[in-house]
Amino acid sequence: MEYVDVAVIGGGQSGLAAAHGLLTKGLRPVVLEASGRTAGSWPEYYNSLTLFSPGRYSSLPGLPFGGNPDRYPHRDEVVSYLSRYAERLGVDIRTGHRVNAVRTAGEGFELDLADGQHLGARAVVAATGGFGQPNRPALPGLDTFTGAVLHVSQYRSPAPFAGRRVVVVGVGNSAVQVAVELADTARVSLATRAPVRWFPQRPFGRDLHFWLTATGLDAAPLGRFQRHPATMAVIDDGRYRAALAAGRPDRRPMFTRIDGASVTWADGAREDVDAIVLATGYLPDLGYLAPLGALDVAGRPRHRDGASLAHPGLAHVGLEW
Repeated sequence: MEYVDVAVIGGGQSGLAAAHGLLTKGLRPVVLEASGRTAGSWPEYYNSLTLFSPGRYSSLPGLPFGGNPDRYPHRDEVVSYLSRYAERLGVDIRTGHRVNAVRTAGEGFELDLADGQHLGARAVVAATGGFGQPNRPALPGLDTFTGAVLHVSQYRSPAPFAGRRVVVVGVGNSAVQVAVELADTARVSLATRAPVRWFPQRPFGRDLHFWLTATGLDAAPLGRFQRHPATMAVIDDGRYRAALAAGRPDRRPMFTRIDGASVTWADGAREDVDAIVLATGYLPDLGYLAPLGALDVAGRPRHRDGASLAHPGLAHVGLEW
């Protein structure tokens, strides 16, 4: 069995940044990526996705994003950048290597790969991120819905929904962006449990990330506060708020039930709909750590600031917030 210094599980932006950091410490990481490319989840996001952080705040360590530093890169630019980063990193990156399980082995770990191979490692970095497992909430009657149900991770463009009645569930950035895009060609409602909260993308003429960096508020405590549903805000340059104010889409309190092809709204009205898009976030994709006892009952890692509370040689990078 082959042994390595550090096995980094996941070859997206988190795994690549972790590998860069390990190199600066004189270690020789091996990056294991399940897919056939080093771009994480980015190639699978919807076609129109654009970052709300400018290029100057979107770079990984050691390589500027390139181009106009004040522009907001789109999905394909991010994919291209990550591929370029991986090529220049100078690290052993193995695509098509899915990790099924990580177990303790002596003072280190043994990784079981999907192809039957095994890899020994002195340490492990779990960098599969917070976007590998779509969160599909147990909405009343959802399993009986006769229309189309898809998570936002499966959404690509509004073309298949033209002229249809669509409900988008969620209150975050993706929910609002997708609902507004769909409203150009479909009849759309944004269903939320609370009103949408807004935060300007460029307060006082400078990008939000400039102010967060200048004030030091981009630290972890702010992220934990922002994670709470009561304080989560949609970052907006004015377009999305105006679209909702114009009723394209309209925002409604969350429906109470689904029956066949219809939803029952909070006011008791029933309406047939063609599709429900769940923009309801993601869960950590860390099932391979279950043999270590490193996860809680909800499948989330037991850690403090990325350091595992279960094993000193295990670290987490890329978790939400």
